Formats: sequence, C-alpha cells, structure tokens
Amino acid sequence: METVQAIKQRFEIIGNDPKLNRSIEKAIQVAPTDISVLVTGESGVGKESIPKIIHSLSHRKHGKYIAVNCGAIPEGTIDSELFGHEKGAFTGATSTREGYFEVADGGTIFLDEVGELPLTTQVRLLRVLENGEFIKVGSSQVQKTNVRIVAATNVNMFDAIEKGKFREDLYYRLSTVEILLPPLRERKDDIHILFRKFCSDFAHKYKMPPIKLTSEAVQHLLKYRWNGNIRQLRNIAEQISVLETNRDINLQTLQHYLPTEGSNLPSVINTKKNENDFSNEREILYKVLFDMKADLNDLKKLTLELMQNGTTKVQETNKNLIQRIYGQNDDTVHFEKESKNELIPLQNPIDSEVYEDDLDDEDYLFAETVEEVEETLSLEAKEIELIKKSLERNKGKRKAAADELGISERTLYRKIKQYDL
Repeated sequence: METVQAIKQRFEIIGNDPKLNRSIEKAIQVAPTDISVLVTGESGVGKESIPKIIHSLSHRKHGKYIAVNCGAIPEGTIDSELFGHEKGAFTGATSTREGYFEVADGGTIFLDEVGELPLTTQVRLLRVLENGEFIKVGSSQVQKTNVRIVAATNVNMFDAIEKGKFREDLYYRLSTVEILLPPLRERKDDIHILFRKFCSDFAHKYKMPPIKLTSEAVQHLLKYRWNGNIRQLRNIAEQISVLETNRDINLQTLQHYLPTEGSNLPSVINTKKNENDFSNEREILYKVLFDMKADLNDLKKLTLELMQNGTTKVQETNKNLIQRIYGQNDDTVHFEKESKNELIPLQNPIDSEVYEDDLDDEDYLFAETVEEVEETLSLEAKEIELIKKSLERNKGKRKAAADELGISERTLYRKIKQYDL
C-alpha cells in the first residue's frame, strides 16, 4: 500500500493539513474494495483528485475511468448519456448509442455534482447500485454492468433530501464511505505553500520571474476567507503573475485583486433567500396597498375638515360632494339646505369670506360632474410603480434597488425583463 506522501507526489496534491491527510488515507484504504464512495466538500477544494486516487489503486485500474459532470448535462439527455439509447427512441436518435455505464463496464465512473441529478435519473442509478442492471432509453431489454461508482457533491445532501430533491435511499447507497475534503480556510498552513506553487507554475508557463509576497501580504493571504477555495487562490495567483510588472507584491497590491470580504462569490449559494423571494414580494405589496389606503383615508378626513370649517355658503353648496365622497351623512356636519347643482369654489374655503358675485365662472365646478375615483388595487401595477420608484431613487443601480425592496438582485432583474422596464 502506498503512503500518503507518495500519493500526494504522484497526484500533485500540495499541503500537510491533518484533515487533508486523513481524507487521502481513507481513499487509499477504500480503493481495493468495490465500495461506493461519496466525496463531499465546498466548490473548489479539489474533490476530483479523490476518485482518481481510488481508481488508480483499485483492481479496476486497467479499466476505463469516466468522469461525468451531472450538472452540465441537460435534464432531457442525461439518461441517454448515462445509460445509452436505441435508434428512434426520441427525436434526433438516428442510431443506437452506448451510455457511460456500458462503456465503463469493468472500470470506474466518477459522478461529479451528483446532487444535480433529476429524480427520474436517480431511480435508474439506484437500480445500478443495487444489482448492476440498467435499461437503455427506448429499450425493454435489461443489461448488466460492473462499474465502481464514486460520486462527489458540494450540496448539503440532508437539506436536499428534506426538500425532496434527492432520494434518501440513493444517498445511503452512494455514501457507504464518505470522504470530506476541508475548505482552504481550514488549511491555514497550506495557503502560502499553494500560492507559491501556483506562482512558480505560472512563471514557468508565461516565461517570467515568479512573484513574491511581502510579510504583510502573506499574513493577509492567510487571514482571507477564500470562499472559492483552491480554485480562487489559483486564479488570484495567475492574475497577479500576468498583470503585475513589479514582481514584489505588497499588501495594497494584493488587496486590489481580492474581493471584499463578505461579497457573494459564485461558489456561495444563498438558497434560503431565493425561496422566500415571492413571500417577501407579497408582503411588500400588501404593505404598499395598506399604506395607500391609509393615505386616502387621511386625505378624506382633511377634505372634510376643509369643508366643515368654510363659510356657511360653501358648506351648503358642498353637501352633495361630501355625500359622494363618504357615502353617508356625517353627523358632525350641519347643513341649512340641500343643493344639487350649486357651484363649488376651487379656492381654499378657509380663506376670508367668499361671495358668489366675486368669483369668475372659471373658479367653479358643478357638483354633478364630480365623481369618486375608484382606488386601483392591481398588484402588478403597484409592483411596477414600486420598482420604478426604487430604481429612480437609486439612480438605476439594481443591487441597491433590490436591497431597498427586500428582494434578490436576480429576482429584480427578472421583474425588469418581465415588465419591460
């Protein structure tokens, strides 16, 4: 049995972290068996190395090794890719095709991002794990295969099972042995070693001197969170190697290439917020509608006060208008007479006494022409109005507008396209 150090040199794995060494030890121990293995860890930690180690140390090492990215294959064709199809099984199936499980018979299949598999494909995969049987798409003939399955995922499988996105029985079939790779932020002593190795590789690749970090820059490198893990560290090393003419990198230069702490990188997925987007939008719309209703009530009260505090002449002429607005007589208002077609002055009735002879015809409106404006309760219209106002207030910045509205930027972008704003 090969040692951990020999395996790391063979597969160019850099680092001496105890958690990393333990993961490699488990891979070495499980390799000679046919046990299914599930490799877990965040995106960018190097999960693809473990299946290669397992295959190379197994009795299947002379068989085929096929790596399949389950998340990159469309749902409509993944069954055909994995299990094959018969001629005419679907539109475009002009010939019979062998799937990966048939091609890799006697070897190893690495299913990367296995958490992205559709439920129907999960059922087919479960049958392969249980008895080694599968059926091609469009066929009724059962075929046998002898493959070793190693899967990997960065998804929290227990959450996926709870939400009904992954079968519990398939999870336990895949994770007979589970190997967890630690994130880079938990391998502090390995960060600078990895960075120097990447810088040396890129210096050789681009034929230029390697870059060097000052002590302050090294300390900042170790304290950084590295949400993108080794993949992000490698990208940063390549950027600096190519773009910087000065090969001595200080803290200020390094910070220029590092995203601000707390910013959302592609590897961070906030599913909880996405699930609550629609409920948050409804709450915002309901609040807007209730606020508008309260404003209308306040406006009615203010109008009533203005009419009550005017001259007797104005009160008499505005009786019908008040009844139209409020739908009933207010007990606090006392009129000496009714008048349907009296003229209503447009100027403020609180001003000094107003006499009909002093007013021009343009200063009047007939009470008969005043109609109550029906309150608009269209959720879509209010949503559009709210989005427009927020975008105007934030000068077109979608992220700021999304934060103000309490929704995600992706949801706001979808709404802007939906309403053609």
